[in-house]
Amino acid sequence: MTNKIAQYFKFDELGTNFRTETLAGLTTFISMVYILFVNPSVLGDSGMDKGAVFTATALASAFGCFVMGIVARYPIALSSSLGINAFFSYSVVIGMGFPWQTALAGVFVASILFIILTAFKLREKIVDAIPRDLKMAIAAGIGLFIAFIGLSEGGLVVANKSNIIGLGPLNVGTTWLTIVGLILTLVLMSAKVPGAIFIGMVGTTIVGMFTHLIAVPSHIVSGVPSLKPTFMQAFYHVTDINSLQLVVVVLTFLLVTFFDTTGTLVGLAEQAGLVKDNKIPRIGKALAADSSTMVVGSLLGTSPMGAFVESSAGIAVGGRTGFTAIITGCLFILGMFFSPLLAVVSSQVTAPALIIVGILMAQSMSGIDWKKFEIAAPAFLIIIGMPLTYSISDGIALGFITYPLTMIAAKRGKQVGPMMYGLAVVFIIFLWILNTK
Repeated sequence: MTNKIAQYFKFDELGTNFRTETLAGLTTFISMVYILFVNPSVLGDSGMDKGAVFTATALASAFGCFVMGIVARYPIALSSSLGINAFFSYSVVIGMGFPWQTALAGVFVASILFIILTAFKLREKIVDAIPRDLKMAIAAGIGLFIAFIGLSEGGLVVANKSNIIGLGPLNVGTTWLTIVGLILTLVLMSAKVPGAIFIGMVGTTIVGMFTHLIAVPSHIVSGVPSLKPTFMQAFYHVTDINSLQLVVVVLTFLLVTFFDTTGTLVGLAEQAGLVKDNKIPRIGKALAADSSTMVVGSLLGTSPMGAFVESSAGIAVGGRTGFTAIITGCLFILGMFFSPLLAVVSSQVTAPALIIVGILMAQSMSGIDWKKFEIAAPAFLIIIGMPLTYSISDGIALGFITYPLTMIAAKRGKQVGPMMYGLAVVFIIFLWILNTK
């Protein structure tokens, strides 16, 4: 049985094994487990039952990981996308005044459109049409983006009225916990210790407990919250999508998820070394996995699902196959029963891992032809745009709009494919819709 699994996932060909893949799956799970607690909190503000959202998030994430792992065989985990869940609660429900059931129906309709686009291989064609330099820029940009998330969540950088952002306060215990964890992980990585990122996270957790910065859970096992309050509500309220404003909401869900998840898949595939001749093998299956997961998530009761950048933590540990994603999916199932224990994984524990992974992904910048300004400019805007706009899709938009312009100015317009010209127009409309509401 173990030999068949190794053959199916091509362990030998990809230079991996059961131990590495399992550790990678565990590392990915620990890096993204916060979503089980963050998503219910954000969606709960819209009036949704937090317990039901917790269970829906866990089940939909597990489903996505299993499909991605078994069908696409990629070490990429899926869960509820951050940012778009805030748009769901604070813009659609609270800002526009729509019931959460209607907003959930909007997610369901967007997910069906998502599947149609995937079935016609439009997303696959878009991925293949992106020049390699821009693919490398996407990977590097995501690296800076998640490093920035780690620095922010860990308290090392904070909002600052005088100069927008600055160094966080060094008289706060949790900030020092992040610093200790970062130093520990940097030392382990530099010493080339196997599983350095995971060991660093465990070490940070232990230090946090000893210093009482992380609470020791009073009990380990808990019951699984009921899914009933949100189950199938998206389907029952599809007829609520009956106004132009809601059509715009559906298109926003579609566009943000489309480019966020597509960009993340490209970046993670680059990091894992899976891109061959500027093409990603089995990309159609990977795209089908995330689009089907979005449908399942909406029916269970959660905001749009997508590929998670935290998968890069598992890839950095050595994950190269779908077995990594399967392990992560199994842990999401188990996570429903051990929520008190998972609460010890604070942002200070995951922050050092995200910063280290950002360093690793930033290496993709070396593959960009910086000597040609018409390439360097859009690549730079993608890289810097992601962390500064706090959005993968916005960063991609800045670069993709600029790319045809710089290429035309350099008298290389004929080298830009029709798809890239079309994407520039789409992104202009995309940014207009998102920023003129």
